[in-house]
Amino acid sequence: MTPVLVLVGPPGSGKTTVGRLVAQRRKVAFRDTDRDVEVAAGRSVSDIFVDDGEPAFRALEAEAVATALADHDGVLAVGGGAVLDSGTRERLRSHRVVFLDVGLTDAVDRVGFAKSRPLLVLNPRAELKRMLDERRPIYLEVADATVITDGRAAADVADEIAALLERPS
Repeated sequence: MTPVLVLVGPPGSGKTTVGRLVAQRRKVAFRDTDRDVEVAAGRSVSDIFVDDGEPAFRALEAEAVATALADHDGVLAVGGGAVLDSGTRERLRSHRVVFLDVGLTDAVDRVGFAKSRPLLVLNPRAELKRMLDERRPIYLEVADATVITDGRAAADVADEIAALLERPS
């Protein structure tokens, strides 16, 4: 079993929203590894960050991604920082991966000051900029295709991805 699609990108890129739409159109299940981590830990991502620290969260995330890549056959969205793990990057090489690329202004508008995103609590704009700068090359490395989400409705992004999925990989 393997996902029909894996979505990667920073917070605010639309992985969950777009992923659900693509899954509905393909008539497959949608799965988000951040949610998998929360279910496995019995706590929110924010609580894991606060109580156990980022390294503990990243270990749970890497495990959740490995499990989902092995047993999910729908659309999979992985957490924004999942690609920081070298094992995850290696696992993604054998999957169809789309990078949802978003600029700083749109990402800030979409994320706002969400307390559910622990890395963005203190200074969301500065932290998002740092993330985008640091992670963009990694997203590009693991992705088979890049879809720009700036200024676009989720349905339009989902349409573009659906068209990509119709092409041979």
